[in-house]
Amino acid sequence: MASAAEQMAANLSWRTLGKATDLRQRIFFTIGLLMVYRLGTYIPVPGIDGDALRDVMAQVSQGVGGMLNLFTGGALSRMGIFALGIMPYISASIIVQLLATMYAPWQQLRKEGEQGRKKLNQYTRYGTVALAILQGYGIAVSIQAGGLAHSPGPFFIASCVITLVGGTMFLMWLGEQITARGIGNGISLIIFVGIVAEIPAAIGQFLAQGRSGALSTPVILGVIVMVIAVIAFVVFMERALRKISILYPRRQVGMKVYEGGSSHLPIKVNPAGVIPAIFASSILLLPTTIGTFSGGGTNPVLSWLAANLGYGQPLHLLFLALMIVFFTYFYTFNVAFKIDDVAENLKNQSASIPGIRPGKKTEDYLEYVVNRILVLGSAYLAAVCLLPEVLITELGVPFYFGGTSVLIVVSVTMDTIQQVQSHLLAHQYEALIEKSQLRGKKKPTAPKAPARR
Repeated sequence: MASAAEQMAANLSWRTLGKATDLRQRIFFTIGLLMVYRLGTYIPVPGIDGDALRDVMAQVSQGVGGMLNLFTGGALSRMGIFALGIMPYISASIIVQLLATMYAPWQQLRKEGEQGRKKLNQYTRYGTVALAILQGYGIAVSIQAGGLAHSPGPFFIASCVITLVGGTMFLMWLGEQITARGIGNGISLIIFVGIVAEIPAAIGQFLAQGRSGALSTPVILGVIVMVIAVIAFVVFMERALRKISILYPRRQVGMKVYEGGSSHLPIKVNPAGVIPAIFASSILLLPTTIGTFSGGGTNPVLSWLAANLGYGQPLHLLFLALMIVFFTYFYTFNVAFKIDDVAENLKNQSASIPGIRPGKKTEDYLEYVVNRILVLGSAYLAAVCLLPEVLITELGVPFYFGGTSVLIVVSVTMDTIQQVQSHLLAHQYEALIEKSQLRGKKKPTAPKAPARR
């Protein structure tokens, strides 16, 4: 017999979407804010020499500049007001979450529920401002040193920093509004839209390379097959689950007796989703952002970073793999799947895992299972992000066909679709109850015939 969720999913249709007015409003609200974001990427920072900027971006488009442009939706190549993108916010989130696991006062804030979460979010905003100022100042100085400013000087640096910091804070606000009043995760959607918006140009560049003879036909077909295979593999892994059996005992609440039963606790093979890839990429891009425009010719540190941490370099790939694995474990245990909270909830519900005592034993068992699952999950993320990047570096294919971009696009799309389905299912409850065989009250019985005497 089909479950309630399956029955509701079978009843979903465009007619249902038409009736879900709240969902429509959320979708239109999200689309509207994302359009504002795309318009902002075309508003240039004042005082930039556009022709010189295009020449510089043409030189670094296949290096770290290409990766920066990937996460900023093309705003960096045009030096728009959103040139910093949402990366300072992501970096600040990483720092705050790391400190919340090590710093005692912040550990206490995590345990205070909603109020503690609001306090940590406020610290994240402060960190975003500080990082945006540092990165904005570095970019402004690098632009000036690279001869890309019309009127170099303190006024140009100040105006550039203020513009870039303001753009980042506006993006942070957009992301929070989308998450709260729209559909999907706002920060992930901003990165997603930036990547998708540049895909047509990337496809045109890719086909132009084929027409010019830079790429052979077998290579083009191989890249297409690789992208399709990566998409299919990501969809399969993101839907993969490890189900742990859960037993519910028979219990009595007041005068009502609830029968026991069995269920399962689903654990995704990749509970962290696309977050580790975004975190790892943002960390790697942080030290190389300044050297994008200046080239690091006068600074030995920047020269070393550009030479060894550039896109496709062995050290870059090694650090990317290590940080993906680290953030997969870190984000899963601290945000996505808190083992102590899950074990406590099972204990409060009088539920248990067969053969495992509630409490500490359940927590240890869940930690054992999740650790084994994450070996596969982190390896999957690292492979998806690294293997296509190696091929792309060797073949000179645009970044937008890389593993990181494909992973972000597919994962965010699946997450958004699931949220849309959840909203649609919520509008199906009333119809499902009416059609179900559950009876709220007994049917009136026919009057009995008089007994014979």
